[in-house]
Amino acid sequence: MKTRNTLLAQARKVSATGVMALCIGAGAFVTPLVSQAQDYASTQRQPIDSVVAVVNDNVIMRSELNDRMAQIEQQAQAQGGSLPPRATLEAQVLERMVMDEVQLQLARRANLTIDDTELNRQLRTIAESNNMTLEQFADAVESDGMTLADVREDIRREMLMRQVQQRQVSQRVSVSDRDVQRVLDQQGSQNGDQSFVEEIRARHILVELNPTRSEDQARARAQQARQRLQQGADFASVAREFSDDRGSALNGGELGWVRPGQTVPAFEEAMQSLSVNQISEPVRSQFGYHVIEVEERRRQNVTEESRREQIRQAIFQRRANEELQTWQQEIRSEAFVDIRL
Repeated sequence: MKTRNTLLAQARKVSATGVMALCIGAGAFVTPLVSQAQDYASTQRQPIDSVVAVVNDNVIMRSELNDRMAQIEQQAQAQGGSLPPRATLEAQVLERMVMDEVQLQLARRANLTIDDTELNRQLRTIAESNNMTLEQFADAVESDGMTLADVREDIRREMLMRQVQQRQVSQRVSVSDRDVQRVLDQQGSQNGDQSFVEEIRARHILVELNPTRSEDQARARAQQARQRLQQGADFASVAREFSDDRGSALNGGELGWVRPGQTVPAFEEAMQSLSVNQISEPVRSQFGYHVIEVEERRRQNVTEESRREQIRQAIFQRRANEELQTWQQEIRSEAFVDIRL
């Protein structure tokens, strides 16, 4: 497993001088004039960094975009996957970087932070999802040409984005007692103080639609991920490579135990129809295309009071998922973005 696939492909800046072409003289004895000319030619060939996007009061540099592109291309090569034409891929990657930057700027304005205890807990979870100790994970990171400090910063950024998403979206979603009662009425009465709820442990891969990825491209990418799974590829590895659901992709696509009403209708209907260990065809929802696997099913005993709270949380989660996409579209349209590809 390439450790880089466990990350979210956050760009690491690469010094332009590290890829500078060197001009070497033809012989041991050269005149100072020739030497100076060679030095000048070498300097002229040194790549010059440039701005590829302005996002409000910050910029995204060509070196950052090139680094992100290189990571994605290396992942695809290692996994035997195919990529769209470079210009198309570059536009898609830059759009994701713009969206990340907009959300991180909101987090900074709100003075949001991730403390080291919380960050270390997430690192340990990622390591365990790859059947490693934290020390083994650090060794694997270093063998892949990165440092644990790089990884920590990548994950800190992801956690900050999730934090600002939760804070902003939660303010836009409410669940009334009437909403809860309506679901209870639909489920029917239960005997005594207890009721049974069927839970499904599932994982998924999400391929989003975005301004630079068409419906056909998203469906084809989801189908490519499914084919890899059908050929025996590890679900967690494929999820980390393909999935645009960053929260679950960090943990190999795992969603944990899901209850009725907790996911959007199209997802829930497809999930309910699957047998244990069965992988779905690409399923279309308002978020894009999902590839779903059901890992386990169980029936949970719950009291009436806790049942109401679980229904409330399920409704809230479903509405929050729907509202997140709307919110992201809004903040993207409100931001000043100047693309300079």
